[in-house]
Amino acid sequence: MNKGEFVASVAEKAGMSKADAQRAVDAVLDTITQTLRQGDAVSLVGFGNFSIKATAERQGRNPSTGQAITIAASKKPVFTPGKTLKDAVA
Repeated sequence: MNKGEFVASVAEKAGMSKADAQRAVDAVLDTITQTLRQGDAVSLVGFGNFSIKATAERQGRNPSTGQAITIAASKKPVFTPGKTLKDAVA
């Protein structure tokens, strides 16, 4: 399912126009993004948790040359599904 199909499904289930559903979906995604950017986690009970995981600097290899390289430390968004979501797809 792509974003357009997702918006159409939300519009149908919520009984709203696609334009309103698009604004609502965009607002939810923007809110999650802004919260993670600030370093906070987002917990949606039953659905899951969005958080940031810090990765340390580490050594890697260039696969084409075999030369050792340093992979910089970074922050990555992480999603951990909740029990209700896990049970629904199992």
